[in-house]
Amino acid sequence: MQFTNIIGQSSVKQQLAELVQHNRLSHALLFLGKEGSGALPLAIAFAQYIVCEKVNGKHSTAQQQGPSLFGDAEPEPAISAAEVINDACGVCSACLKTIQLVHPDIHFSYPTVTKKAGEKPIATDFITEWREFIKLNSYGNLFDWIEQIKEKENSQGKITAEECNEIIRKLSLKSFESEYKILIMWMPEMLGTEGNKLLKLIEEPPPNTLFILVAENDALVLQTIVSRCQLIKVPSLDTKEIEEALISRNKTEPAIARQVASVSEGNYREALQLVQHAEEDWQSLLREWLNAILKTGPVAQTKWVEDVSRLGREKQKQFLRYFNHLLEQAIHYRIRGEELVIGEKERDFAERLNKIAGIEQQQAIIEELDRASYYIERNAHGKMLFHALTIKLYHIIQDKIVFLEN
Repeated sequence: MQFTNIIGQSSVKQQLAELVQHNRLSHALLFLGKEGSGALPLAIAFAQYIVCEKVNGKHSTAQQQGPSLFGDAEPEPAISAAEVINDACGVCSACLKTIQLVHPDIHFSYPTVTKKAGEKPIATDFITEWREFIKLNSYGNLFDWIEQIKEKENSQGKITAEECNEIIRKLSLKSFESEYKILIMWMPEMLGTEGNKLLKLIEEPPPNTLFILVAENDALVLQTIVSRCQLIKVPSLDTKEIEEALISRNKTEPAIARQVASVSEGNYREALQLVQHAEEDWQSLLREWLNAILKTGPVAQTKWVEDVSRLGREKQKQFLRYFNHLLEQAIHYRIRGEELVIGEKERDFAERLNKIAGIEQQQAIIEELDRASYYIERNAHGKMLFHALTIKLYHIIQDKIVFLEN
C-alpha cells in the first residue's frame, strides 16, 4: 500500500516522508484519527515506505555496477530523488511483500475474540482474516472487524496479555530483511492494564525497532503509552476528497457521491455505508415519523416504531445520521444564510424543520439522535430505543408544530 493509495492526507504524507528523510523518526508513533480518516492504511503505507528497497537505497549497488556480463536481467533504472522522497516504489521485493501483508519484519497487533472457553487468542491466530479485512475494508472500524471474526453474539474485542507477551517475543528477534522491525498496533484503546507489559519495550526498544499505534481516541489509550509516543494527527477527510474517492474507487454516480460526501462528515467508511443505502427513501420515513409524533398520535407512532425496528442496526444508524444532517443544515441556513449542500427536496424539508423547531430545540434533537446512535452501536433494543426517542422528540417540539406535507 503506497501513499498514493491513501485518500487525501497530503500534508500528513509529507510530514511522514520528511521524518524519514531528515532522520527524525521516533521509535514510537501514535497515529490519531477519527473513524474513516484512513489512519490505518496510512500507517501501513508508511511502514512500506520505510522498508522499500529503493527508498532506503538497497538497489544503489546494482545500479552502480551496470549491466551484467553474463546475460542476467538488466538492473532497474534509478528513480528520481523526488519519487524516492514522496513514496515507496511499489515494485521491489519489500513493497510486494508489504502489499500482501507478508513482510517478515512488519508485524500487526489488533483486537481479537475468544472463540472457545479458556482460549488465549493472539493476533496471528487471525492473520488470514486480517489480510482479507485490509484488502476489502481498510477504512473499516472495530465493529466491522469483530463482525468478521466473531462466532457468537456480543463478542468483545480485546488485545490480551498473551498478545503483549507475543509482541515482546517477536521484537526481541533480529530483523530478517529490512533495517527496521515494525509493529503496527490497531486500536490500542482495547489494550487494558496488560499494556503496562509493553512500557519498557516502548521506552527502550531494541535498535531499529519502530512502534506505530493507530487509535481513534487517545483518551482511551493508557496514558503511560501515549506519553512515550510521537503524535501524528490524521484529520478527517474533506468533503471533496470523499466525493472524488467514491467516484474513482467505488464507481459511484457523481450525483450520489456528492450528496453522500456532504453527509458523511469526513468519514469514508460512513460514506461507503451510505452509498449502499442511497436508494433508501429516508425522507419519507422521516416525514412519516414526524407526522406520527406531531399529528396522528400513538397508534401511528407504534406502527412506525415496529417498521423501523425491522430495518437492522446499520440502516437505523444511517437514518438517524440523515435526520441529524438535515437538522445541521437547517441550523446553518438559519444562522448564516449558507446555501444548503443538499438536494432540492432535502432543502425544502430542512426549511420546514426550521418552522417546526427553534435552534435550541434542534440542538436538543441532535443530541438525542447522537445518543441514540451510540446506543444502537452497542446493541440497544430497537423498539424500546425508538419508542423512547419518539416521546423525547414530542416533548422537545410540542410547543411549535407545523405539519409536514408531501
